[in-house]
Parts: sequence; C-alpha cells; structure tokens
Amino acid sequence: MNNNVVTVGSKFPEFRKKSVVSIEKGKEFKEIGNDYFEGKWAVMFWWPKDFTFVCPTEIAEFNKAFPDFQDRDTVLLGASTDTEFVHLAWRKDHSDLRDLRFPMIADTSKSLAEALNILEPNEKIAYRATFIIDPQGIVRWINVNDLSVGRNVAEVIRVLDALQTDELCPCNWTKGEETLTAKQKAEAAAINN
Repeated sequence: MNNNVVTVGSKFPEFRKKSVVSIEKGKEFKEIGNDYFEGKWAVMFWWPKDFTFVCPTEIAEFNKAFPDFQDRDTVLLGASTDTEFVHLAWRKDHSDLRDLRFPMIADTSKSLAEALNILEPNEKIAYRATFIIDPQGIVRWINVNDLSVGRNVAEVIRVLDALQTDELCPCNWTKGEETLTAKQKAEAAAINN
C-alpha cells in the first residue's frame, strides 16, 4: 500500500501508460500520460477486470455520455490493470465496446492504481474508482465503489458540473439551478438597495 494517499486537493500522480485508442489495424495503441489532459478537466474511471459482467455496463454508459463530457471540455479516460492486448481483445469481442471514444489505459504494472491507493488487497485489481481532475492537475473528487457495485455516470457529470461552477452548490444541485453563491449575491444586493 502507498503511504502517500492521493486525496481531494492532491496533485494527480504522473504516469505514462500504453492504451487502446482504436480497434483499427495499426492504430490500436497509444502512450497516454498526464500531458493527454494537461490544462483541461479530466475524468478517469477504473474498473476491476476486462471480460466481466458489471464493467462493460459502466464503460458503455460512460461512452454514451462522451458528448456530455466533451461539452464540458473534459477528457474522459478509462483504466484497469489488464494489459493493452486484453483491452483490445475485449473491445473487439464485446459489441458495446467496439466504438469507444476514449482510451482504455493498461496499468499492467499496477503502479498508477497503487499510487492512487485503489488496489483491492487480495486480487490486486482496481476498485471501481472515479477521479475528477481540474485543469491544474489537482484531484477535486474521488468516488470508490466496491467490486460488485456499478457507479452512476449521471452523478459523475453532476459533480463535474458543480465543480466547474467554482461556486457553492447545495445538496442535489444540478446544472441550471441557482448556486448558493448566486443566491447569496442576490440577497446581499437586495439588502444593499
């Protein structure tokens, strides 16, 4: 286990990993690192194992929401501790994964998962962890689910929206609603008039 726990407010660890970016022959692989999302918001989500049951439901849902992340100028990245060759075989094999629009990072050495402190202790596979990283490379939100429970992609987008306002957002706030900051400003203006 890593003693330097990455948490909200921490710099996201430096990494460079082989990734699957396409199933087109000759264009399958690319090295992905922090420079891939430098200066932009990023969402990196992890799943435990390729060729399993819950994982493709999440990956497919993130892919469906890809335009929502693009609209928010946010880079989407998926990752597990499987190899890039397993990722590629899975994408080719599973109809919901063939047309992914984000890279599948292969953390085969488990060094990034270990740095993030998201390895399940027995099998040494990643928990279902999600990180929102701001344009300065600072972790702004972390969510970790146990191995058997899929995450809610809409909630990831809701939290991203709230963080991007850079204002105070109340419980259950959604994009388009008034933030507490805006409400406080309006109340202060009313008192001063």
